[in-house]
Amino acid sequence: MNSAAPKIGFDRFIHIDWVSAALKVRAGLASIEDLNDVLVSAGLSIEARKKTRTVLNRLWLAPRPELVEFVDRGIDIFNKNTDVSIRALSWGAAIATYPFFGKVAELVGRLTTLQGDCSSAEVHRRMSETYGEREGTYRMTNMVLQSQANWGAIVRGEKDNRLIRCDSIAITNDQVTTWLIEAAVRYTGKPVSVSSLQSLAVIYPFILGQSPAYLVSNSSILENRSEGSGSVVVALRDTF
Repeated sequence: MNSAAPKIGFDRFIHIDWVSAALKVRAGLASIEDLNDVLVSAGLSIEARKKTRTVLNRLWLAPRPELVEFVDRGIDIFNKNTDVSIRALSWGAAIATYPFFGKVAELVGRLTTLQGDCSSAEVHRRMSETYGEREGTYRMTNMVLQSQANWGAIVRGEKDNRLIRCDSIAITNDQVTTWLIEAAVRYTGKPVSVSSLQSLAVIYPFILGQSPAYLVSNSSILENRSEGSGSVVVALRDTF
């Protein structure tokens, strides 16, 4: 029997302003009414607002139980450093919460590494290999690509159907760097090689700051582990 295709979850275009508004609600800096006003101002119908709130709830407002502590630490970082990149925090929440979003990010990151751009058709093809040849896969991949473009990660060419990677954002806050690494480890579901941290495809819009290995060594959540081959990997403590 074939296993069921992975759930998509992230099934709508999500504007960065909506994510920012939800983050600020979770941080205690805005109210649910403020978030609703943002969605109404965007011209969303009642049904669209309901479905959009479902995605935003999972990202910031009502995360899955196993991600509550992770999300709360992201909010704590924001509350202590309100000048940190909301895009970076939102990206971390998205890849940890929605494997579908993370998979699109990983593919775009890999395919644009060498030349800075790739064909959207190639992303669609590879997503269909994982999630199946179905209309939903194609449409939702487009929703994620549209969202990632709005979040400043890529530019979508209108004529040649190309995805052009934007200039990467340098992360200078050590807490954000460590949190993004944790998000990537949570997305992959397995330890990540230390040598790959500066080039992880799933967080392609960002350049990590100070030595990631050093930051991991000082983390209470992550740890460096030596493998039999002599390589070092990063894992969540007491897991994997």
